[in-house]
Amino acid sequence: MERGFGDLPTAFVARAGSGPLEVAICAEYDALPAIGHACGHNVIAAAAVGAGLGLAAVADRVGLAVRVVGTPAEEGGGGKVVLLDRGAFDGVHAAMMVHPAPVDAHRPPIIAVFHFEVRYRGKEAHAAAFPERGVNAADGLVVAQTAIGLLRQHLRPGDRVHGIVTKGGDAPNVVPADARADYMVRASTLQELEDVKARVLRCFEAGALATGAELEVEEKGCVYAEMRHDPDLSSLYRRNAEALGRVFPDLGPEAGRAAISTDMGNVSQVIPSIHPNIGIESLPAVNHQPGFTEHCASPAADRAVVDGAVALAWTAIDAAGDGEFRERLLARPHARRPGS
Repeated sequence: MERGFGDLPTAFVARAGSGPLEVAICAEYDALPAIGHACGHNVIAAAAVGAGLGLAAVADRVGLAVRVVGTPAEEGGGGKVVLLDRGAFDGVHAAMMVHPAPVDAHRPPIIAVFHFEVRYRGKEAHAAAFPERGVNAADGLVVAQTAIGLLRQHLRPGDRVHGIVTKGGDAPNVVPADARADYMVRASTLQELEDVKARVLRCFEAGALATGAELEVEEKGCVYAEMRHDPDLSSLYRRNAEALGRVFPDLGPEAGRAAISTDMGNVSQVIPSIHPNIGIESLPAVNHQPGFTEHCASPAADRAVVDGAVALAWTAIDAAGDGEFRERLLARPHARRPGS
């Protein structure tokens, strides 16, 4: 086990086995401000460690090398993107993990996202005595948010724009000279993301033009790509999860609406990967709600840890034992960071 991999103090890579087919299990860990494990990273990490331990015991017998990759900072920090760039996945033929959700899904929709911070700089003035001498930075945000609201009519169904104001001023009797917001833009693919990102940024430029404030835009973390679920790995996982008693409901049109984004998408662009959801019986609570945090420390979540670990381990073993599929994975060039 190598701690602090890639100069990330909280990352690690643990290896076992010497078989020709190398599989990486991602132990993702992160939490959300104020609501903690409302996305279930405790379940993700524990299931990954369980799968790694199970595979380590049989890896040489079944022709596998297993690598558990500890990947911090998924909630905006892009830990997997950094680790991918620094070689944590070099030589890997397939990557996988499970993610808790209200219900099971073997190929959940995962879309691209751009995360950024905007800042308007204006000029202070007494808000009652000399308002004409001020430049209202907070008004820049109001104009931008209004423009985004009008833009929504012309966005694709899968596009998403959302954010929060992190600073609107310092006192109600002072014209705000410093206003900030934290925003995300999402689209089905990286290509579509470029289009909607440009349109949203123009809304913030409109705020600066209308008020005379200066605009600064800073990218936070890195862009997350859409997920490419490997169809063969996904089918193996579903079969194994169903053998454990898991049920995959047909969610119909609603399935496409419940899209998320993750840095596992970037891994899937260069390595055959899966990122299935594993249900924890949380409804009506859903991800990123305090109620979901409670369900991530429930008996159903404990079962998801064990089922997820076993299903991932069985999937890796099946991949190694399926001659045609194994040869497809082995025939690919070893994973290298993008651009190398």
